[in-house]
Amino acid sequence: MKLTVIGYWGAYPEADEATSCFLLEEGNTNILLDCGSGAVSKLQNYKSLKDINGVILSHYHHDHAADLGGLTYSRVVDINLKKTDQPLNIFAHEKDRNEFNKLGKPPYTNVQPYNGGSKVEIGPFTFQFQQTKHSAPCYAMRIRSEKSAGTLVYTADTSYDENLIPFCRDADLLIAETSFYADQDAASFGHMTSSEVARLAASSGSKSVLLSHLPHFGNHRQLLEEAEAGFNGDIQIAKTGANFNL
Repeated sequence: MKLTVIGYWGAYPEADEATSCFLLEEGNTNILLDCGSGAVSKLQNYKSLKDINGVILSHYHHDHAADLGGLTYSRVVDINLKKTDQPLNIFAHEKDRNEFNKLGKPPYTNVQPYNGGSKVEIGPFTFQFQQTKHSAPCYAMRIRSEKSAGTLVYTADTSYDENLIPFCRDADLLIAETSFYADQDAASFGHMTSSEVARLAASSGSKSVLLSHLPHFGNHRQLLEEAEAGFNGDIQIAKTGANFNL
């Protein structure tokens, strides 16, 4: 199971960058976790758009879903040019029915709902979901593969929530949103601080952490140092193109 960072900024992309998007690969299965602003452009440096099997959306905020429209139109083009005959699979929650109903462009896409009790299987991957504490309905994802021993957890957007501890239990890699510095109030914005990420990682027994959904202010090195003060495992700051093998 290989993970590549396509985008990691919160809110909006910095120049020539993207917001939240991660490429998950195993064998011939290629899945996107979210598809934020700038993601489609950056993704093509690592994978052909026609080879993307599916997209799992955590929620409908633009920094997680803005480029899904562009990816959808790429599938319209690729099917008509006979580069592929496979529709794009899109999985999203129905907590916001209006946004859910906007998804997809049949027959070029196949849109399916998930909820907190769902298990979604795509190729070798099994996805489980848990709703987070955010300003809009949002779901964290726990991912395993039948071909790999590793477990990946992606918090998506959330404020600190003890209910996430068992969901993140023993994750080999925890992709944790880190939108604020330790001395700031993240909860009122539905996000986490660096020290809260460390607490979640330590309490859940996660083995390594990737700090993502990063802020556009301050020094990101400080985020790393603050997280390291509360967690003894491996911690890295997300960078475009960084990859991890589980």
